[in-house]
Amino acid sequence: MPAPGSPPSAAHRLEGRVAVVTGSANGIGRAIAERFAAEGAQVVVADIDETAARNVAATLGPQALALRVDIADPASVAALAEAVGARYGRCEILVNNAAILDSAGVDAMSFPHYRSVLDINQDGAVRVTLALLPLIRRAGEGRRILNVTSIQGVRGSRDSLAYATAKGALVNFTRALACDLGAEGITVNALAPGFIDTRMAQLPDGSGHEHETEWFRDIYIRYGRIPLRRAGQPADIAGPAFFLCSDDARYMTGQIVLVDGGVSATF
Repeated sequence: MPAPGSPPSAAHRLEGRVAVVTGSANGIGRAIAERFAAEGAQVVVADIDETAARNVAATLGPQALALRVDIADPASVAALAEAVGARYGRCEILVNNAAILDSAGVDAMSFPHYRSVLDINQDGAVRVTLALLPLIRRAGEGRRILNVTSIQGVRGSRDSLAYATAKGALVNFTRALACDLGAEGITVNALAPGFIDTRMAQLPDGSGHEHETEWFRDIYIRYGRIPLRRAGQPADIAGPAFFLCSDDARYMTGQIVLVDGGVSATF
């Protein structure tokens, strides 16, 4: 039997489709890239860390391609689209996953800092989508755009002013874009992860991850604020990402799917 938390046996249900996953050198993006590759997709591992992206692509096999992209830089995004077009001529699946964490509250916020977070977490997804849309339109069946937002994009929390605003903007970007592209058969959905064990969950002082702290274990696990009693793993997001980009989700668009262990049901 497979180990707990491992993906089901791949059925190559994305065979031949080109999937661009931003921020896929680690964490959630890497797990999504791995799942897509296991399902037969030709995966573009797009990340600002080119060395890490190449390392991931090497583990995925010859169907994977590593490309550097800085989603805050229009020229870099244009170069990504040009490279994907030159290599494949089309793109069936785009996953806008790349983002940065920011935990500044209003008292620590300056407008330039605020804009710098939105420039990556909000505008970056828009840049990449607009750049790759001609390649998506050129593709055939199974055209999907998937945005990775956050439960902070659908709720308020302290010390997340810019981050939550950007992720909230992605929610309505998803809905509005779904309305624009629906007549073309292109679906647009979003995943809103909760507490996931990635580098972004590391504490600012580097002493560990948030889910390892006593306050997290007390509130979210012992007292059931997360009904499933654990933080999520990147593979927990990769499964729903595959579903939304598969043919099984062909009649789903404009949807925000929370993958949070049930935490949104407790507040």
